[in-house]
Amino acid sequence: MPIVTSHDGVPLFYQIHDYTDPWKNAPTLILQHGFGRSGNFWNNMIPYLARFYKVLCPTLRGLGEHYDMPDPDDKISAENYIRDLVTLVDHLGLKDVHFAGESLGGIIGMYFAGMHPTRVRTLSLFAAPLIISTGTQNTFTVGHATWQDALKTLGVGGWSDAVNKLYRFPQDADPGMLSWFSNEMNKSKLEVVLAMSRLAAQVDPAPVLDKIEAPVLGLYPSQGGTITSKEQFDIIKKSIRNLRIISLETRFHMVQTIQPATCAKHVLYFCAEHDGTPCREL
Repeated sequence: MPIVTSHDGVPLFYQIHDYTDPWKNAPTLILQHGFGRSGNFWNNMIPYLARFYKVLCPTLRGLGEHYDMPDPDDKISAENYIRDLVTLVDHLGLKDVHFAGESLGGIIGMYFAGMHPTRVRTLSLFAAPLIISTGTQNTFTVGHATWQDALKTLGVGGWSDAVNKLYRFPQDADPGMLSWFSNEMNKSKLEVVLAMSRLAAQVDPAPVLDKIEAPVLGLYPSQGGTITSKEQFDIIKKSIRNLRIISLETRFHMVQTIQPATCAKHVLYFCAEHDGTPCREL
């Protein structure tokens, strides 16, 4: 797996999926995963996208099975996540990119597009809240005293199992997929995920939303799902100038996993509309 070194010496892992025509020099689309996950979680969407866009899947610093991160509480911050994206984009020689992020990855996308507006061509959000609210954090405790206590007691995979049953997936979701999902999350070190949970409880990109210049597409569960409140939606709608929101036919949070073809089609056409290029075979 390719690696680039961050500004503070942390190795950053990423994957590139490219089935575009090489003579067309297609733009790059970053797919940014959410809390505790990795670039592997985009496998079901990549086939729909990589024929027309170079798909870049970074894994957030410290996550996955590749690296033991010392002092994760010092190294995991919103600022470092954004600096890592700039490092990666610069390393690949990219002037600008399309960006799509799911959940916390969408929050990171809002920061990135607001702090570096000339680097983002379009921004797509998969069920991305503005903040991880107190109510959501209480849900994440799954019966324990705190979110962090739940992670320590259940482990990363066990915590994922518990949360999957609450709001991520419908009751009839494929058991094999649910098992894979939690096993894949369990590859990340507990200490890193704990540090990430502490950061996730604090992030709030609201101050930079009005600085976003890129057109923004929001793909959300019906009624916003269980994570994004009406109040958060109101701030997003008020603050982002060029915003299009599409309500998907599900109330569950993991829209990009539940409806990969639908989500990919919306993002593909949104990016292509901006670029003025075709996104289907003629």
